[in-house]
Amino acid sequence: MSHQIRRYKDEDLTAIISIWEKASQLAHSFLSEEFMDQERYNLSNVYILAADTWIAEVDSKVVGFISLIGNEVAGLFVNTFFHKLGIGYSLMNIAKKLHGDLVVEVFNENTIGRVFYERYGFTQKSRFLHKGSGQEMLRLTYTQLDK
Repeated sequence: MSHQIRRYKDEDLTAIISIWEKASQLAHSFLSEEFMDQERYNLSNVYILAADTWIAEVDSKVVGFISLIGNEVAGLFVNTFFHKLGIGYSLMNIAKKLHGDLVVEVFNENTIGRVFYERYGFTQKSRFLHKGSGQEMLRLTYTQLDK
């Protein structure tokens, strides 16, 4: 399935919130409803404004996005119907092209995310307790020189 990557536009916000919600239900089911409500607000009102966001489209429909703050992957989400089609890899390749070495933080219980980042070539550098959720987080790094 062919997809295109382009820069975020303001009219993409509704689509990316929907993608985030569905993907989070799958990957972050262990997080409280209160925490997710706050993250939904932050996505619209804080994160998108601070990040360099790229959109993946299939047939002119938004199916995924990656948000970067410098070389940190602040968020990577793909519509669950489009998982395992290379869209996440294409979005990561944009981040790699822009920044080379990358970092990301992922919840330890987010098996989907951990497996994806490991397959892409990230390695674990540290673990810490995420204060807002009380969950264990992993800090992963990708070093382009090793690849």
